[in-house]
Amino acid sequence: MKRILVGLGTSGHAESVVSHAIEIAQAQGAELLGIAVVDPSRLEWTGPRPIGVGVETLTAELRQDRMTKVAAEIEKANKLFAEKCLSANVPHQTCERTGDPFEIVADLVRYQDLCVFGLHGLFEHDVVPEPTDSLERLVAAGVRPMLAVSETFCPIRRVLVAYSGSLESAKTFKHYVQSGLYPKALVRVVHFGSDVEAGERRLKSVESYFASHGREIELDFIQGDPVQELVPYAEKWEANLIVAGNSAKNLLLRKLFGETALQLLRASPLPLYLAQ
Repeated sequence: MKRILVGLGTSGHAESVVSHAIEIAQAQGAELLGIAVVDPSRLEWTGPRPIGVGVETLTAELRQDRMTKVAAEIEKANKLFAEKCLSANVPHQTCERTGDPFEIVADLVRYQDLCVFGLHGLFEHDVVPEPTDSLERLVAAGVRPMLAVSETFCPIRRVLVAYSGSLESAKTFKHYVQSGLYPKALVRVVHFGSDVEAGERRLKSVESYFASHGREIELDFIQGDPVQELVPYAEKWEANLIVAGNSAKNLLLRKLFGETALQLLRASPLPLYLAQ
């Protein structure tokens, strides 16, 4: 990986996002592109307004206050990004855009090898509430492979790969292996299901694939539902990262992400790696 897109949302989340991006850039000799996006349509929306004297003035003042706060947040995030990259001797550029953040990022990712974003605080800069489906919309727009990280930085030393047995899930773990990310991390592949024999056969095949790429892994089969049990399992194992694929369902979001990956996008407290 030589080109990494870094989402500079809130200055609070930027610390973790930038630290993760720098860790990868140093290991792979990559260049970072920090992107900050202002979405006027969301910042200017104030909801239904009552009719009365002074309403327009108050609304205009609210919009201006939001724009001022966003500008300050972006300046802080950009400064943090530049300072940390210079300190780490990592080549970097910054980019500020105005418009629909999902369209802008989807366009930029065409020319990047990886995207690093926060699990929360992607574009709204702590000024208006972040849409609850922001990560889902990014993935649906084709923004992947993606590393979505938590607000507090923690070096990636233990990686849990959730393998469902589906083709898309296999594509995800293969992309992770081929990317060369975190080569020294301890990796465990876990398969949830009810058929022990089939599960163990799949896990042995995964182990063989990793071995072909010079990676040793741990294996575990759990009889249970990954939607309910994956995150508690990851936390108990003290994972720093979950690599999640999908198992296609009939509804659009579930077809794109799978039930397990969709649940992770919405509620995971741990960093996620999503490639398909």
